[in-house]
Amino acid sequence: MSADFWICIPARLQSSRLPRKALADLHGQPMVLRVAQAAQKTKASRVLVATDDESIASVVRAAGVECLMTRADHPSGTDRLAEVALACKAGPNQLIVNLQGDEPLMPAEPLTEVALALANDPDASVATAVTAITDPETFSNPNVVKAVLDANHHALYFSRAGIPYRRASSLSTDGSAAAHQPLGWRHLGLYAYKAGALSQFARLSPSPAEQLEQLEQLRWLHHGHQIRCVVLDQAPPPGVDTAEDLAAVRKVFEDQPAGL
Repeated sequence: MSADFWICIPARLQSSRLPRKALADLHGQPMVLRVAQAAQKTKASRVLVATDDESIASVVRAAGVECLMTRADHPSGTDRLAEVALACKAGPNQLIVNLQGDEPLMPAEPLTEVALALANDPDASVATAVTAITDPETFSNPNVVKAVLDANHHALYFSRAGIPYRRASSLSTDGSAAAHQPLGWRHLGLYAYKAGALSQFARLSPSPAEQLEQLEQLRWLHHGHQIRCVVLDQAPPPGVDTAEDLAAVRKVFEDQPAGL
């Protein structure tokens, strides 16, 4: 089944760990355009960049990619997408996929999968992606967000803690989880939204759990929204947060055949 969806790429110039990374060169093109090219490989009916910086906007528009200037004071990327939905007069059921502006290696398939999952789930306001955690180090890492799902693959909770906690009786004789069960589900920062839900987000008060965990998605759950989770066989390539990440991604593009 197909679905009509847009891809919105929030791109800010300032970054605490890697300044001006949206315009960092990746084998002859700025990162923001490489991300837009990744989005254009999907069947999205619209790909646009949302930015608060004119230098990004001028680069994007010169390349023929749609760009929307947004406010600079948004407290979150979700609030920026809500402004985009309003400015573009999106209908309440229009699907908008959020692709971060520092993920130039994102494959087309996960973007399409989260859009389709949301299109086919009338109860959900948001869709996101998870992948299995199989090693204890990842499971215990607070920088890795974990998700607990219900029988319909709706999120019950997200946490930086290792959840669900496994009592000794649920472990095999060597102390590990049963072979056919992952230790948990790793939440990936890939989202699709229904525009009508986005318009509500800014009016929702932050939840106590959100403030404790510093996880924005908990606000949706606190206010009764359903989040559909798509289980991916493997996580997409990581984004660019550090100079080391940038060097690794540059090498990927340099090693690609000419013309790609």
